[in-house]
Amino acid sequence: MPTDQLTGVIGLFAEETRVRAFAAVALGADTPAKVMEKAGLSPKDATVALRRLQDQGVITEGEGGLGVAYGRFRDLARSAQAPQPVESYGSGDGQTEAVLRTFVRDGRLVRLPAQWERKLVVLRHIAERTFEPGVEYPERIVNERLRAWCEDAPTDHVTLRRYLVDLHHLRRQYGVYWRPAEA
Repeated sequence: MPTDQLTGVIGLFAEETRVRAFAAVALGADTPAKVMEKAGLSPKDATVALRRLQDQGVITEGEGGLGVAYGRFRDLARSAQAPQPVESYGSGDGQTEAVLRTFVRDGRLVRLPAQWERKLVVLRHIAERTFEPGVEYPERIVNERLRAWCEDAPTDHVTLRRYLVDLHHLRRQYGVYWRPAEA
């Protein structure tokens, strides 16, 4: 079920008259007259509110009168719990993607992996996403860019920079850093 349907139903309850009409039906008002009485609404307000609630499928009118469409809410709840699209990092490799999904979220480092092979994957990803090959960066810029990766992570930018240099993802000379064409 698309999220616009969920948003539409949520929007229904942004209007007080619709909330009161819905509550009256949920509490047993099975006719428009009973909804008006229990909700304290004018005939016009009750009619408009009930029509909108029925149009969105949250109230039904059957042989027993008005009632809450509980099935509609179950379907909306299930659709809200549907798996979200998996973020892709463009590596083309399933294992690499799994490692990156675990340790990198929304362009931020969650934490550095303890396992060395995974750590290499994450560090290579950070280097490739942060620095252009052959471009020289002063240490201040390198620190700023790596600090952005480390926001809310237990790893600091200095540790990250040291790993990148030690693994030759970044080269350093006289306070200037660059990413080699091939790391």
